[in-house]
Amino acid sequence: MTSAGVGQTLTEGRSLNGPLGMAIAPNGDVLSVNGNNGRIVETTPGGTQIAHAYLDRTGTPPGSGALFGLAVQPGGRGVYFVDDDLNTLQIFH
Repeated sequence: MTSAGVGQTLTEGRSLNGPLGMAIAPNGDVLSVNGNNGRIVETTPGGTQIAHAYLDRTGTPPGSGALFGLAVQPGGRGVYFVDDDLNTLQIFH
């Protein structure tokens, strides 16, 4: 077996802090959730981070280790995410 390669970096730094989950938004942007600070980050296909919001602020430091997994809700009106800190499946609108 051979590798298809390692890919190339779309974006890094700024609002990304230990991303652990990813999904594609209905508009084609990339959504990722951070494992280190509880934020969701929206990035354009060109690599520009255009938005971020906190989904979890529990733990020390706030939001750390809480988020992984991400799926866009059918109809694109929100995203489902796993909050491991609270042991729940939640939705963000």
